[in-house]
Order: sequence, then C-alpha cells, then structure tokens
Amino acid sequence: MHPASPPPDRSGLDALLRNRPFLALWTGQLLAQVADKIFYVLLIILLKTGDYRPWPVSWQHSENSMLSAVMIAYTLPAIVFGSAAGIVVDRFSKKQMLIGCNVIRAVLIIALPFLPKAFAVLLAMTFLISTVTQFFAPAEQAAIPLAVGREGLMSANALFASSTMGGIIVGMTIGEPLFSWVKHSFGAASQEFLLGGLYLISAGLIYAMRIKETHAGSSGKNVHPWQDLKEGLRYLKHNHLVSNAMVQLTILYSVFAALQVLAIALSGKIGLKETQFGFLLAAAGVGMVFGAAFLGHWGGRFHHKPLPLIGFLMMGFVLAMFSFTRQLWVGFGLSALFGFGASLINGPMQALIQEKTPESMRGKVFGLENNAINIALSLPLAITGPLTDAVSKAVRSDDLGLRIVLLSLGFLVSVMGMAAWRHTRKVLQDVL
Repeated sequence: MHPASPPPDRSGLDALLRNRPFLALWTGQLLAQVADKIFYVLLIILLKTGDYRPWPVSWQHSENSMLSAVMIAYTLPAIVFGSAAGIVVDRFSKKQMLIGCNVIRAVLIIALPFLPKAFAVLLAMTFLISTVTQFFAPAEQAAIPLAVGREGLMSANALFASSTMGGIIVGMTIGEPLFSWVKHSFGAASQEFLLGGLYLISAGLIYAMRIKETHAGSSGKNVHPWQDLKEGLRYLKHNHLVSNAMVQLTILYSVFAALQVLAIALSGKIGLKETQFGFLLAAAGVGMVFGAAFLGHWGGRFHHKPLPLIGFLMMGFVLAMFSFTRQLWVGFGLSALFGFGASLINGPMQALIQEKTPESMRGKVFGLENNAINIALSLPLAITGPLTDAVSKAVRSDDLGLRIVLLSLGFLVSVMGMAAWRHTRKVLQDVL
C-alpha cells in the first residue's frame, strides 16, 4: 500500500472515536465551547449582582443600556478581527495557538475578581476575551485535517457541528445553576475560578493532541496583514470550489440564526414555555448528531448525491411544516429533521474547504469564513423578530403572522438552496 494512503476504516465515525489526536481536539474544543457560553451567562450575572459602577454616570439606572454595551463588546471582535485572526493562525502552530487562546482566556477571567468593580473594566475585559476567542475558531478548523485523514473529514466536521450545538445548549442551560451553586458553596470569586479552570482543562486536553504540522509561514517576521488578507481574498476569488462551499455555509448559518429567534414564539405554540425554547434547539442538535452518524457510516455511499441540495430542501420543508405544528412531539421531530438536514450541508462543505485548501492558506480561509458567517448571522438576528412583529400586526394575529413568516422563510430557504446548488453543482458535484 502506498504510504500516503490512509487505512480504509478512517472514514467511519467509530474510527474517529479511536483516533486519539482527534479525540483530544474534539473534547478540548467541546469544553471550550461550553465555557464560551457559560462566560456569556457570567457576564449577565456580573451585571445583575456584581455591583459594577456604570460609566457614563447617566447609565446609573439603565441596566438594558449596560447589557447592550456588553453584548456589543462581546460580538464586535467577531466582525472586526475574524479575518485578521486567520492571518495570524497561518503563521504559527495550530496546537500552540489553541492552547495559548485557552490559557489567555483563563488568566483574563481569573483576574476579574481582583480588578476594580467599574463597568468600563468589565467592558474592556469582555472585549479582550472575545478578541482572543476569534483566534481559536480558525485554528480549530485548520487543525481538524491534521488530526484526521482525508476520508475522515466529512465525519469529523459533522461531529464537530453537532457537538458545537450541544455545547451551546449545555452551556446556556447549566450556566446559571452552576454559578449559583459554586457561589453559595465557595464564595463570589469562585465563579471566575471555575470558568477559568474549564479553559485550562481544555488547554490540557489539546496539549495531549499529537499532530504533525508544517510551518512554511510560521515566522513572525515580515508580517504584512493587508497583503495576507488580499492573498486570502484572491484565493477565494479564483478557487470557485472553496468560495461556493463557503457561500452555502453562510446561508446555512443565517437560517439557523433566524430559527433561534423564531423558536421562542414557536415553543409557545407547541406546548412549551417560551423560555424553554432551548429544548427545541436541543432537538436540532440531536438531529445533527444523527446526521454526523449517517455521514460517518454511509456518507461515502452517497458522495455522488447532491447532499447540500437535499439538506436545504429538508430545512425548507421543516420550516414550512412548523407553521402548522401544534403537538410537542411533532415539533421535536421536525426540529431533529432540521438538524439532520443542516448536517448534510455543513459536513460536506466544511470537509471540502479543508481538503481543497493548502495548509498554508487554511488560517486565512477559515478566518474569512468565520468573518462572513458572523456578519451573515447579524442580519437574521436583527430583522427576524421585528419582521414577525410587523407581519403579526398587519394581519392582526400573532399566530397567523408567525405562520406567514415560517412559510415564507421555508420557501426562501428552498429557493436559495436550489439556486446555490444550480450555480455550484458544476464545481461541487464531482468532488462530493
């Protein structure tokens, strides 16, 4: 057998779970993902109970303004530094970058109790921690091909996508009860120490990852960020295979963002409390897990099928059916089907980008991808809620307004999916 050929069983999900470098990377990023969402919860707790002095003084009784300012500080780095982070990732060891990001975040969070209780300090620390986080994402994506073989990329990305959704749900669910228990048992500062400890454990897990890296551009000298950014954009412009896959991923995450908003109202229609919308999103995460298993075991048999197109049509169908759903079990089933459809897009497209992008360009490409996704996420999050309110007001019925928005969104997703596949099938079909 040619030494460059991977063993036949590297494509299966079982093989991935026996791959120690992959397991170290996967569990490390999963713990970091949970910590990221718990940090989000901690910010809200600190604003409510941390006695942070407002700045400016006119915000003395404006908790909503303070919360909005913190959320801006939390999300702005994703838009501002997403591409720059990818440039830096290409010049250094992916493993060292992942470990460094976790250690820096741990140090910053553990330092919080010892800093002045001023709102400006909390704002600055939030911005710094979120900025460091932007370097973790492209390094993680660029490390996946180094930990698994070419045949394992689709399964690995499907598993990463499902665990990312699971990390978000778990973090948001356990954050407040966990902090309440720790604070009651060990004191106020224990909240920050607990969160910092999670990042340090994640760093330790990734440290155990054994991968072989080449660092053609690892030198920190002669750094030209603007030229590097233009190089990444030129690469996407001329490599239609990668850029078209990125477009489909951007559409996918935009649809997910819209569902996050609509899930709040939808939960109340199927028998849940609106505050329990996380259960509906959790069902989508379960569907993504099944999608990961499907791609891991049988994805090779369907490589000639238009999986992304099937995924978009499946998601459009689910959104339309949501408008007529009133039973809890049907809602959960549809949400799981939605997640399954999403995995048919995310797994193949992410694997395609990783496989076809040279190692020296992966940081730039994944930095640009994360930047595009974060910008695309902002639009649905900003307009879905007001749009639903406006339609409901126009038809004088909240139920009918939600139904119209869901039907319209389902139709739009199906059309966008068909248009994207029609535009890209010539360059994608032969390699999927």
